[in-house]
Amino acid sequence: MSKRPLIGVTACRQIIESHYFHVVGEKYIDAIVDGAEGVPLQLPALAERTAVAELLGALDGLLVTGSPSNIEPGNYGGEPSKPGTSHDPARDRTTLKLIPAAVAAGLPVFAICRGFQEMNVAYGGSLHQELRDHPDRDDHHADERLPIEEQYGPLHSVRFAAGGLLQKLTGRSEATVNSVHYQGIDRLGEGLGIEAVARDGLVEAFRVEDAPAFALAVQWHPEWRVLENPVSLAIFRAFGAACRARAGE
Repeated sequence: MSKRPLIGVTACRQIIESHYFHVVGEKYIDAIVDGAEGVPLQLPALAERTAVAELLGALDGLLVTGSPSNIEPGNYGGEPSKPGTSHDPARDRTTLKLIPAAVAAGLPVFAICRGFQEMNVAYGGSLHQELRDHPDRDDHHADERLPIEEQYGPLHSVRFAAGGLLQKLTGRSEATVNSVHYQGIDRLGEGLGIEAVARDGLVEAFRVEDAPAFALAVQWHPEWRVLENPVSLAIFRAFGAACRARAGE
């Protein structure tokens, strides 16, 4: 049996009962264990104290997770956020440096939701801060009054790029995905190739075109109950295979 790959999982820095904690959602851990068949390792949001070179030498893959917080708009030249918007500057200063370094080093990278947005910003892209305020975009956030199982249920379709990675991995030309995000891509980053778009034209997935290994980002949440969704499972299985190949080098 091949070695189970060690996959780094980005954490958020949050205050819980007046103390800072570095936290990772269990659904991402489960998706690594059950979907990618790897060993998860939490990566605290240490900002400038992140030992990037040491991590790249130790890890076999990197999963960049979603989060309740948004990227501070100064990172992409955006206007200040609305009052009350949740930010995580320590995470920004960790991931925006770590992501391109990992890709360049040939580490398989899979980014989800906030991670998708971070990857776009890391490559020079920008974001819409409120899609529902944009006249040409749908509201992509599920009704928060619904039970969590329904919030993460299928909401809208995305069309996969013909001949693209997602089409090859899933054997499909489109899929119905969940959608719990307020923000989305405005300007696509340099060197990124579109892998999926929503019905309103919003980019929902992309790859890093010249990456030496797996480097994919999606706006939806394939980690949610990964074993129950064939499309989600196909993506995580492919990510895991890339990580195992890295581990075997």
